[in-house]
Amino acid sequence: MQTQSAIVSRQMLWPFILLIVCFAAWGAAANMTDPLVKVFSKTFSMSALQSALVQFSYYGAYFCLALPAAMINRRFNYKAGLLVGLAMAACGALLFYPASQTMIYSHFLLALFILAGGLSILETSANPYVMQLGCEKTATRRLNLAQAFNPVGTNIGVFLAATLILPNLNQADSASRALMTETQLKTVVSSELNAVMVPYVGMACCLIFLWLCIFFSRSPIAVTKATTQPRKLKITFKNLYQNKHYRLGVLAQFFNVGAQTCVWTYTIGYTMEALGSNEVTGGQVLQYSMLVFLVSRFLMTWLMRFISGTKLLYMMALAAAILCAFVITQVNLFGVLALIAISSCLSLMFPTIYGTALDGLGDDAKVGAAGLVMAILGGAFLPLIQASIIDLSNTASSFIVPLCCFLVVALYARICRKSAR
Repeated sequence: MQTQSAIVSRQMLWPFILLIVCFAAWGAAANMTDPLVKVFSKTFSMSALQSALVQFSYYGAYFCLALPAAMINRRFNYKAGLLVGLAMAACGALLFYPASQTMIYSHFLLALFILAGGLSILETSANPYVMQLGCEKTATRRLNLAQAFNPVGTNIGVFLAATLILPNLNQADSASRALMTETQLKTVVSSELNAVMVPYVGMACCLIFLWLCIFFSRSPIAVTKATTQPRKLKITFKNLYQNKHYRLGVLAQFFNVGAQTCVWTYTIGYTMEALGSNEVTGGQVLQYSMLVFLVSRFLMTWLMRFISGTKLLYMMALAAAILCAFVITQVNLFGVLALIAISSCLSLMFPTIYGTALDGLGDDAKVGAAGLVMAILGGAFLPLIQASIIDLSNTASSFIVPLCCFLVVALYARICRKSAR
């Protein structure tokens, strides 16, 4: 009886641990990327819009590779999806080395695209894989437990950026760099890009080691062998489109990820603007945001014992919108504190929208999961809009973008609550 009621049985413990590491890995990669917008803006003396192409490359890759990942999982199995994703992500991370030598911005964008494409395949495979590592009754709890380690990775990613990248930026601004000789400027840029390269190459080594561990681990028979013939894709797509909760859930996830990316990408810039500080202080504030996000993920999971997920999602989305308004109007220490508090609201949004949208989909959930990962495209487009506002006005005013996004998420939660009654 203990084995049946356990979230993870002893036989499944090692595969589950490896999957937890995967959840942490893509969290670390995503949030190590956020500060690169500020880094490249300074290193290459670009506008906010040009540097925001970092997020466009990263989240654009998520969109492009999510559906192919679902096809890999349907044709082979989840373990194959994990191995393909990890291999591709490791290759992308390794490409940071040649990019740092050529010192060409587009080469970094290509490396990021390949890295994020691998992580997209990894994420699309890992979520349903976790749910199958045990009995169906504990599947949701098992997934929540695994997802709780994603913010552990986000904190590691921000820590690496704050300690290995941001402190190594030369304090010379665009005007000072314009006065440097070509040799001096090349030396400064080379030093900064080498600082960017080191943590990514280190991550590649970790991903390769994780690939080896998964490759040589034994997978459950239920996961590696399909018991039924998958239905035709045309029927699956039709079912998904006709499901109102799923269709609106993809839209809500688009705006949720867009809001999250906007908030974390421009935390450093807002802190510098509000406090008159440098990138290091901004990186520390981003680290505080990640810690709040981590603690809140467990807190929100506990609160769901007493409050329904959709109701809590509605409350947190409205709270985040109000905090964004405060960030826009109070450009000082209190605005920075409000910006940190937004991460608490963000903590429950992705898994709650994910779970609500997939609820009751049955066999269609495998392809449906890919659609929700493709919705991460919001993280590619919405920061570009925010960057355009920054170029025209200032960082504080640009937070009108995540404010509107949170209102869309609140509307989705309200619609789900009404239909559940």
